[in-house]
Amino acid sequence: MPGMVVFGRRWGIASDDLVFPGAVELFVRVLWWIGTMILYTHHKGHFDCNGRGVLHTYLVGLLVVLALIILSLCAIVYVSAQGTITNSGPRRSIPALVYLRALLYIPELVWACLGAVWVSDDSKGCDPATVVAVIAAVIASWIILLFTAVGVVFVFDPLGSRRRQPSAMEPLGVRDLESSEGSQFFSTARSVADKVWECRLRLLCCCLPQDESHRAAFSSIAQLFSGFFSDTDLVPSDIAAGLALLHQEQDKMEQSRDPSVIVSHSPSSPIEEDLEAELEKAAHCMQFAAAAYGWPLYIFSNLLTGPCKLSGDCCRSRAAEYEVVGGDHLGCHFSSILQTTGLQYRDFIYVSFHNQIYEIPFFVALDHKKEAVLVAVRGTLSLKDVLTDLSAECENLPIEGVSGACYAHKGMCQAAGYIYKKLVNDGILNQAFSIAPEYKLVITGHSLGAGTAALLAILLRSSFPTLQCYSFSPPGGLLSKALADYSKDFVVSVVLGKDLVPRLSIPNMEDLKRRILKMVSNCNKPKYRILLQGCWYELFGGSPDDFPTEMDDRRAQELSHPLLGEESLIIRPSSSYQSFASDDSPAHTATHLPLFLPGRVLHITEDGPSRRSCFSQVRYRAEWSNEMAFRSILISPKMLTDHMPDAVLRALNSLTSERPFLLCPSALNDSQHNTV
Repeated sequence: MPGMVVFGRRWGIASDDLVFPGAVELFVRVLWWIGTMILYTHHKGHFDCNGRGVLHTYLVGLLVVLALIILSLCAIVYVSAQGTITNSGPRRSIPALVYLRALLYIPELVWACLGAVWVSDDSKGCDPATVVAVIAAVIASWIILLFTAVGVVFVFDPLGSRRRQPSAMEPLGVRDLESSEGSQFFSTARSVADKVWECRLRLLCCCLPQDESHRAAFSSIAQLFSGFFSDTDLVPSDIAAGLALLHQEQDKMEQSRDPSVIVSHSPSSPIEEDLEAELEKAAHCMQFAAAAYGWPLYIFSNLLTGPCKLSGDCCRSRAAEYEVVGGDHLGCHFSSILQTTGLQYRDFIYVSFHNQIYEIPFFVALDHKKEAVLVAVRGTLSLKDVLTDLSAECENLPIEGVSGACYAHKGMCQAAGYIYKKLVNDGILNQAFSIAPEYKLVITGHSLGAGTAALLAILLRSSFPTLQCYSFSPPGGLLSKALADYSKDFVVSVVLGKDLVPRLSIPNMEDLKRRILKMVSNCNKPKYRILLQGCWYELFGGSPDDFPTEMDDRRAQELSHPLLGEESLIIRPSSSYQSFASDDSPAHTATHLPLFLPGRVLHITEDGPSRRSCFSQVRYRAEWSNEMAFRSILISPKMLTDHMPDAVLRALNSLTSERPFLLCPSALNDSQHNTV
C-alpha cells in the first residue's frame, strides 16, 4: 500500500511493514526485561555499594520503561498484522502507536545516560557481575537507538511529501491533469524526482570520476528511474510480496500446462542437424566470452585449482607479442584468458582491459581450431559497466539496406561504436587478417558483452559479409524489430532457462509492475503471511499457495480511489494500467519503444522438475525459439543464477558432451550427457 504518513510526511514503509521489525525488537526487549528483573530481585534490599541509590533508581526505571516499550510493541505488531495490503482500515491507529513508541525513546535515552554515569562514577565496590550487567544494558540501549536512527535514514523518502487527496467520486489525477496548476505540479515533482535519483546515483558511484560523460549518464539513468517509479506508490515490501505471489502464480500455470503442447518455432528455424552444429559452435565461443571476464570468473569457477594455476603466471615477465591496453598490472587477467581459452601468446592480436562508461574491455585473437579471427567482449564487471547497462534509452542506429525503424539500447550502442573505431580505425582487424587472410570473423560476448557484440556485428556486417556472432544471455531490450530481423542471418542468441536479463526491457518492466499491482490489489491475505509463505516456498518448495490473483473485472479506476483513508496505489494514469483484467503482452500497451533480442534465439532449458537434490542428474534440452517468447519476466530463484557465464558454459558443455554431469560445487568442471 502507499507509504505510511507520520510526522507530516510520507515514508518508504507501509503500516503493515512493522510486524517483523516489531517482533524482533519485542523478543529482545522481553529477554532484556527478564534479565533486569532477575538482577533487581537478586539485589533487592541490599544495594550495599557506592551509588546504590542511583543503581536502584536505574533498575526500577529501566523495568518500567521496558514494560511500556513492550506493551507498545505488542500493540504495533498486532495492529500492523491486521488487514491486507490495500485494506489499511484496520491499521488506521498505527500512526498514533508510532508516535507513542517514538516518545518512549526519550526516557530510554535518559536512562541510558543515567546508567553510563553510574558505571563511570559510582560503580566502585559493587559486585562485578552487576557492573557488567548494567554496562550491557547501557550498550544495548545505545545500539537500539543507533539501529533506530539508521532505520529512519533507510525509510526516509525525499519525495515523500503529503500529496493532495482527490474528491471521493473523482479518480486520482483527472482534476490535476486537466488544470495548468496540476500540470505544473507534476512537472515540478518530476524534476525533483530526477534530481533525487541523480543524487542517489552519485552517492552510489561516489568512487567514480565526476566528469561530463558520467554526469550525462547519471542524468539519463535518473530520468529513466524517476519515470518508471513515478506513477505508483508501492513500498519495497509491497514489491517483494507481489513478486512472491507472481512466482507462485507462474508456477501454478506452468504445472497445469499440457506437456504435449509443442512450442512454436520461428519460421526461419534451422533443421535439427543445424541446431546440433550451432550448439557445438556456441559451446566453443562461450569459452572465449567467459575468458573475457578475466581472473574473477576464472577463480570463481575453479576455487580449488584456480589460485594455484594463476599464481605461477601472474607477475611473470614475458616478451609481449601482443598489444595490451588498460590495467592488467600483474598480468592475472591475461593469464586467466590463456588458461580458459588454451591459446598461446602469439595467438592474440589485441587485448584491452581499458574500462570506462561506454568503453568496455575486449580482446582479438586468432582461433586456429575454428579458423576464425575472434573478437570477445567482456560483460558487466564494474560500476562503469552497470552505468552502461542502465543507459537504456533508445538511440538511432541507421544501417544501410535495412528498412523500418532502426534504433538500439543507447549504452551498448555507444560501447559497440567505441570497439568498432578501435577495430577499424586503428587497423586491428586489418592486422589480424593480414596474418590469416582466409579466416572468418566471429564476434562473441556475454550479457553486456553479448549486446555489444551483436551491435558490433551489425556495424561490421557490410564490411565482413560472412561474419558470425554468438550472443550469450543478451539483454532483451536491445534492438528494434527491423534490426532484430536483419540480424537473424548472422547472430545466434543463447538463453539459459529463466534468465532475467534476456527478458529485461522497459516495456517488460512496465508489464511486471502492472502484474504486481494486480496481485497485491486482489490478495486477501496480510502482507506478513504472504512474505512468510513466499520465503518458505523459495527455500523449501512445496505447493504454490492458493492466493487469489485475478481482478474479477476490477479496473484501474478502482485502484485509483482512496484506500480507506489512504491514497491509491496509482499516483497518475498510465497506459500500462488500462486493463488490469487483461494479460496482454506489454508490447500492446507500453509507451516505450519495443526492443528485442538479437538474431535467432537458442533456448536451453532443464528437463524434469525445477527443484532437485544436489546430487541428482540434470538433463538439458535445446530448441529454437523466437524473441516474442521472452516478452514477459519470469520470477524464479534461478532468474539470476541462469545468467551467470559459468552456468551457461556448463549447460552448453553438457549438451555437447557424452559424460554424466552432477549439479554440485564439487563437480563444476565435469560434463553431462544430454539430448537435444
